[in-house]
Amino acid sequence: MNIDPSSMPVRERYALLIASILPRPIAWVSTISPKGAANLAPFSFFTGISAEPMTLCFAPANNRDGSNKDTLINIRETKQFVVNLANEDNAEIMNKTSAKYPYGVSEFEKVGLTPLPSLRVRPPRVKQSPVQMECELLQIITVNEGPLGGNLVIGKVVMYHADDNIWNGGNPRHQDLKTIGRMEGIWYTRTRDVFEMPRPDAPNQPPEAEKNQ
Repeated sequence: MNIDPSSMPVRERYALLIASILPRPIAWVSTISPKGAANLAPFSFFTGISAEPMTLCFAPANNRDGSNKDTLINIRETKQFVVNLANEDNAEIMNKTSAKYPYGVSEFEKVGLTPLPSLRVRPPRVKQSPVQMECELLQIITVNEGPLGGNLVIGKVVMYHADDNIWNGGNPRHQDLKTIGRMEGIWYTRTRDVFEMPRPDAPNQPPEAEKNQ
């Protein structure tokens, strides 16, 4: 099967994309409006970028009418956000925060989550999350302003919080984090079925090549 994406309706392209990139980690992003209203929503186009500086990114798609998500509106205004990790323990309540509430309505209050004050940014953290990363905005790259168009939000992690039960001397383990991933449609996955695969050394590599790696 060979498919030219430009020949497909945009909603079919979106469905194909989320059915092909699996599993996807979830950025449970808390923000705050200029008037102080907290917002919380999950996004599954999410990954880390670099350790120096410590940066991550997530991509909130536009709504089907082309308007921006509340999360993106708040970040444009305040330049701050917090990424909270979603895991098996908070999966159901995380999913509830994906409901479309009117702008200015706090998902924390609607679903019964506990906001924690952040140390470096204004948006609150989620107490029920095992890891929370406070971020300052570095850049927003808008790929398309139309319906389901994407926006890449890049943030610098300015404070990292971890539950003592998963900290493990600075080496959290997946067995303790119990994070979940997004699949196609309404499917999710757990991180229980895993395997180890050490990275191999390249055989018979000249010394100069080793230096350049």
